[in-house]
Amino acid sequence: MSWPHAKFAKYAKWPTSFPLRTLREVESPRSVSQASTWITVKNADAPSPIHNLFLCLKPSKGYGIIYSSFRRGGVPRTEAETKDMAKYLDPKADVTFKKVFGEHKNLLISLLNALLPLDEGRRVESIEYMTPEMVPDTPTRKDTSVDVRCEETGGRKFIVEMQMEWRASFKQRVLLNASKAYVRQLPKGDEYNLLQPVYSLNLVNEAFEPDKDEYYHYYRLVHYLHSDRVLEGLHLVFVELPKFKAGSLAEKKMQALWLRFLTEIGESTEQAPQDLIDDPHVNEALEIVEESAYSDAERYEYERFWDYASREATKEADMKTAVAQRDAAVAQRDAAVARADAEKARADAATETLRQTVFNLKAMGLSIEQIVTATGLTAVEIDAL
Repeated sequence: MSWPHAKFAKYAKWPTSFPLRTLREVESPRSVSQASTWITVKNADAPSPIHNLFLCLKPSKGYGIIYSSFRRGGVPRTEAETKDMAKYLDPKADVTFKKVFGEHKNLLISLLNALLPLDEGRRVESIEYMTPEMVPDTPTRKDTSVDVRCEETGGRKFIVEMQMEWRASFKQRVLLNASKAYVRQLPKGDEYNLLQPVYSLNLVNEAFEPDKDEYYHYYRLVHYLHSDRVLEGLHLVFVELPKFKAGSLAEKKMQALWLRFLTEIGESTEQAPQDLIDDPHVNEALEIVEESAYSDAERYEYERFWDYASREATKEADMKTAVAQRDAAVAQRDAAVARADAEKARADAATETLRQTVFNLKAMGLSIEQIVTATGLTAVEIDAL
């Protein structure tokens, strides 16, 4: 190995991978056969060994990973600080989701085949990414989502979106984006039969249909009386991640594994479930979201994403509270008006009843004195009626 000392210690993008055969150049205070350990690296090009790096072995992959013991600004991390780092990052964040599905075609293909309603014999075999992921690199972004787009060669188009917060307009936005992808396929003058279907897969981290038990929602254009008559073109899938329960998906193993990856793996995960590790694709995704695989800059973006998501969730909750309080105040006002109107109506009805009684008594020839005695009203009140 040849690692320039200064670059290796401060400026390299972590992690740095190296073949296991180079471990003869590693000195460790503990056995390097452990899954992880602190190491000292000897480098002939450096004036002194590089200390306090962290080693993560991947024997099944044939390599190890080392990552920096430096925080941003070149300040060294202590061993305790590094050990306190999470084993995994949450795969639903923009940085992690893009790394897993925006940089590894095989994993995106596996996800598409597992979650899309594809006809028998129409599995996705190969893809090309269409555009960079549509996540503005700014804290003023409009929503906490990440968008990965791809297409088969001359074939179907796929949009995969991870949406952290549900909004009432989200379905319309998904329909608009899928429609745009469908329309933009056809240059002016080309035949309509060249249009290919567009599949939009939307993974939502909120339950947006609380009155339904199903977590999987598939929309397409069908005849309202004859569901076997379909207009091919747009296929929209929404998955409510909080509703997902793995037990009901024995017949759809890969769908269950990918949804478990998205819902069970996060910073609190100390050990991934064995059945996730046993699947080659999901295991590769697990290794990608290990925190040790991320640079300080990527960690910063990851934390910024969750800070923004937290602020947006707080704003949304505050807005819902404000709307609820406003609606409650309007309801109280309307109730008070209704009570006043009802009271007035009762008073008007009583007055009309008295007026009619006085009119009838006068028609019978009774004197004012007799009517006063009969009704309890004063002469002035009787005249006012």
